[in-house]
Amino acid sequence: MAENYIAAGKKDLRFRIKVCRKEAKESKLWLNHVLTYGERELEKERLVLIQEALELELIFGAILKKLLQKNVADNQ
Repeated sequence: MAENYIAAGKKDLRFRIKVCRKEAKESKLWLNHVLTYGERELEKERLVLIQEALELELIFGAILKKLLQKNVADNQ
C-alpha cells in the first residue's frame, strides 16, 4: 500500500488511493481466512490486523471522498 501512496503524482493520486483502499480490503479478506486453530495469541493478533486493515480502508475511503469533492468543486 505504501508504495502506491508514495508513488502517486498529482495526476494519478485518485487512482493510487483507490488501489490502496482495494489492497486494504484484500488484506482484510485474507486475514479472515487465516486459521489460528484455537491459538489465543494468534487469534488476538489476527483480529488486531483485521481492525488495522479496516481502519486503513476507511482512511483511504475518506481521502478518496475528499479528492472527489475537491475535483467537483474545482470543475464548477
